[in-house]
Amino acid sequence: MKILYGTTNLAKLESMRKTLRELDIEVIGLNSITIKSDYIDETGNNPLENARIKALEYYKKVKMPVFSCDSGLYIRGIKEEQQPGVYVRRVNGKELTDEEMIEYYGEIARENGGQVFARYENAICLVLDEEHIYEYQGNEISSDEFIIVDKPHPRRNQGFPLESLSVEKNSKKYYLDMDRKEKGDKIGDGFRNFFKKCLLGYKD
Repeated sequence: MKILYGTTNLAKLESMRKTLRELDIEVIGLNSITIKSDYIDETGNNPLENARIKALEYYKKVKMPVFSCDSGLYIRGIKEEQQPGVYVRRVNGKELTDEEMIEYYGEIARENGGQVFARYENAICLVLDEEHIYEYQGNEISSDEFIIVDKPHPRRNQGFPLESLSVEKNSKKYYLDMDRKEKGDKIGDGFRNFFKKCLLGYKD
């Protein structure tokens, strides 16, 4: 089955392809299709609302199976007005570059003694057709709590800038210095299980 992933972020597209490669799914991105406009105004108050808005709008445009994901970043102990939530990359109305994100969140860590504890809350909405719409937000596809530090790792993972500031809570290692076994694949397992359940018995 061919499914459109509603994103132009090539790093996210490749990551999801790797996650779902054991399933009989061909994941394509917005860059692979002709679409009048890929801009969608994400007006939701939480990751699931935004994932739903994007998936339904893209389905209307392309009339093929489509899914969208969204994330919210929640930082322990900071002021409510500083809480990024669903606006991880957008600050004061401006869309930040990867390097600007590293500087901005590094500064939040500096203002709080050099580190803050955070977690990602992730959501997905899958639209197979008008009668088969599935969505989920919860622990199975969300991150465990981790540390954002003020000193960035010298390496960059394009499309995932905050990995340069992210440290595993127990080992105190940068995620960029950890191998796949050390990191585990809790989120990947969650997404795979979601698709397996949704596609069980479905015929396109």
